[in-house]
This record gives sequence, structure tokens and C-alpha cells, in this order.
Amino acid sequence: MRRNFLSLLAGLTGLGFASPLQSSRKMKILIKSAHEVQIFLLGEGVSLMRTAVANSVFPVGWPALSEGLAKTIQKKTPIHV
Repeated sequence: MRRNFLSLLAGLTGLGFASPLQSSRKMKILIKSAHEVQIFLLGEGVSLMRTAVANSVFPVGWPALSEGLAKTIQKKTPIHV
């Protein structure tokens, strides 16, 4: 299931991932199974922690980012930026 998700994610050009036909550069996604959930934000992902940015992101088919972020903070999930 995880591989199917990642293959779909890698094929989406709107998220900044290049398709194999557009570039020979490969994007790398790190997923490590662990008992404790942690979120690591790098590069442009760090800007998602700004309240104004989080309030303006509305993914298609998902709840608003600000809602998910509030639940993540409420559950005391570590977010490393």
C-alpha cells in the first residue's frame, strides 16, 4: 500500500516532483517505520509552520492543513523544522 502511494505521489508534477520523462533527477522520500511518530520538515516545508501559510493551504480531498496541524500539536507529535 505504501509503495502504491509513493508511486502515485512521485508521478504528480503539481507537487514539485518531476516525472521520469521531464528529468533524470530522482527525488528521494524517506519513510522509516518507528514506534513513535515524528514529522521532519525540510526546505520549503518549514514555511508550513507559519500560521498564515497553514491557514491558507486546503488540499483536495483532505481537511485543511491548519486542522491537521492542530490535531498533530494536540497529540504532542514532535515536529522538527
